[in-house]
Amino acid sequence: MKLSPDVTATETGDGMVLLNERTGRYWSLNQTGRAVLLSLMDGRGPEDAVEDLARRYPSFADRIAQDVEALVRSLLEEKVVLP
Repeated sequence: MKLSPDVTATETGDGMVLLNERTGRYWSLNQTGRAVLLSLMDGRGPEDAVEDLARRYPSFADRIAQDVEALVRSLLEEKVVLP
């Protein structure tokens, strides 16, 4: 996946901010959301992000897949990222 050409990304101290310059809408991602997005932009799939996060946060392993799926779905629906 890649960022839409209309979207700019800025790293912050606690994650990343994405701005859709066409719509004016922005997204604020925490460190975990940032990790998911960077994984996707590196050509890895959502399942890879789930595995990485489950290793880092084993106590949350039962809900990570659901959260990653929801984030990816939202980013695709809003055309923040393109397949």
